[in-house]
Amino acid sequence: MPNPMFLTTAQNRHIAYHQIPPSRDGQGPGVVFLGGFKSDMEGTKALYLEDWARAQGRAFLRFDYSGHGQSSGRFLDGAIGDWFEDALAVITVLTTGPQILVGSSMGGWISLLVARTIPDRIAGLVGIAAAPDFTEDSMWASFTDAQKAELTAGQVALSSEYATEPYVITKRLIEEARARLVLRAPLALPFPVRLLQGTADTDVPPAVALRLMEHAQSPDLHLTLVKGADHRFSTPACLELITTALLDILAKAPGA
Repeated sequence: MPNPMFLTTAQNRHIAYHQIPPSRDGQGPGVVFLGGFKSDMEGTKALYLEDWARAQGRAFLRFDYSGHGQSSGRFLDGAIGDWFEDALAVITVLTTGPQILVGSSMGGWISLLVARTIPDRIAGLVGIAAAPDFTEDSMWASFTDAQKAELTAGQVALSSEYATEPYVITKRLIEEARARLVLRAPLALPFPVRLLQGTADTDVPPAVALRLMEHAQSPDLHLTLVKGADHRFSTPACLELITTALLDILAKAPGA
């Protein structure tokens, strides 16, 4: 595996990334993968999409948010706004022309923030178990009074079946995210959107995807529910659905 390259952001964070340049001029939109909470760019979906993009001769970018993977910083110091800034920096600096964002879990929320900020650069969006506003609607809303008191003092630990160690949730993560919520005000997505969601996902249940579908304003938005698929959404059949969604969006994009 080659070593990553690094981009230094305006906030002096060093963001690790791997990139496939376009194989020819005018090939149409590139693809950017945005990972989930405490995940990295070496996951199954990211590597699968990189192989697919290489075979297609299509530009592709995957990266680690600060405090994740090989990027600088500590995870506990980060927040949604920081990771949004990281994503915005790599997309605006490292890519040219329209891009299709593929956001997994938290990456779905980050993708929506990016799309809201630079809609003219976005050719489409694929959300995989997208988790907009999860810090407020999933974490904070489910905390007991004791957990809320513990968080007020600084942090609280949450167990997860997807990690060997508990997730440590900081007060800053919860409070900073309240300025980044996307389901409280109109959300215009003026491009094709494909949402993919497993019915057996216990971290981001299907109700979240349904809420996002109802809330977003898009001329072309489809939600695909996959019976029995969990939050990883990484079986061969699920991975194929991701590239099918990409091909569907690309078929509608000029110069693809």
